Amino acid sequence: MQSEHKLKVYSITMITVGLVIGLGIFRTATDSAQASLNPGIYFSAWILGGIIAICGALTFAEIGSRYPNTGGYYQIFAYAYHPALAFALNCVIIISNAAALAGVALIGSEYLSSAFPSWQLSDNARSMIAIGSIALFYAVNLSGLKISSRILNVLMAIKIGILLMLIFSLFFPHYHHPVPVPIQFPEWNGDSLSSLGAALIAICFTYGGYQQAINFGEEVDRPSHTLPRGIISGILIVLVLYLLVNIAYVKVIGFEDLKSAKGVAAIICGKLFGETGQYLIALLLFFAVLAYVDVMLLTNPRVMFAMSRDGALPNIFKQQNQKNVFVASLSVFTLLVIVILFFANTFEKLLGFTMFLDSIGMVFASATLFIFRKNNVEPQGANSLYKMKLFPLPTIIFIICYLFVT
Repeated sequence: MQSEHKLKVYSITMITVGLVIGLGIFRTATDSAQASLNPGIYFSAWILGGIIAICGALTFAEIGSRYPNTGGYYQIFAYAYHPALAFALNCVIIISNAAALAGVALIGSEYLSSAFPSWQLSDNARSMIAIGSIALFYAVNLSGLKISSRILNVLMAIKIGILLMLIFSLFFPHYHHPVPVPIQFPEWNGDSLSSLGAALIAICFTYGGYQQAINFGEEVDRPSHTLPRGIISGILIVLVLYLLVNIAYVKVIGFEDLKSAKGVAAIICGKLFGETGQYLIALLLFFAVLAYVDVMLLTNPRVMFAMSRDGALPNIFKQQNQKNVFVASLSVFTLLVIVILFFANTFEKLLGFTMFLDSIGMVFASATLFIFRKNNVEPQGANSLYKMKLFPLPTIIFIICYLFVT
């Protein structure tokens, strides 16, 4: 497939950041704190989650460099394993991605309802708001990749601005929790390891998504150069932001209060700017979630296109309009998200389901690098090929950790 708009390093970096930073960081800190026995386990889990994400980013950067294709997930499975297994695994991944998008859209609706507390919205009403945001960006994606990627860049700037505002609270001790939180490394035993694993479920959900960037392979300028730099740059930006934001959460809200906090980002902004600021940030966070909605509606139809191109799905899924939009694939994926929202209308129901399915896909996808290395798979005409250092250690660490979380 040829695209008039080739994606550069900056766009791939922003797409990667957009894939990772949904609104999970504004919600899952509470879930991971509830699972952690103490602050030491809490921060250990976030650091370990970052290490896992770096190992995954290195792995998928090389996979994308070696096999750049639109809908790369299906293509790498079909090459490395078998088309039948590729079809099954991609169905699992598409359902997992739809559930993740549904979950993040629900987080956005929770923040919107907190911006207007007098509304007193029910779970069903929040689901309808989430569906509305998805429908909005379904329409945006029909306008083509160029417009969608430009809107994504703007929305990501808003989202990163909110994260920086939360980090800003670290420099104002006056607003910190009155009881200092001692952070000590825990004594590792059965209970602490179990707590660590439980905390990692929410954390790996929050760090995940960067692997979807390989689905843009044929639409990237010099993919062997651009994909690895964009993916790795994106995950490093996320890692720094996440660690600083979590320090801010614990410093300002307090570890024990964090376990039961609702709308942690709005709470911090409320302390900094008062009640009006709290409601304004809650409203901005709803708009920030649209960046994740946008990027997920960009990536997943390309997987369905690749499946159709290889005959695994009907031909209608590879048809494009004049703006190179896969209309049927986009429409079916959007409908799948809406159906999942109807059946599981709370974030907690979606989290465990998403991580179980996502872990299956991540393990099988990362393992393809061993096959690509063995067969010396390289794109034709590539001037340079990214090869991670210390291979296969990062990939093995990534696979073991995801099996542990599962």
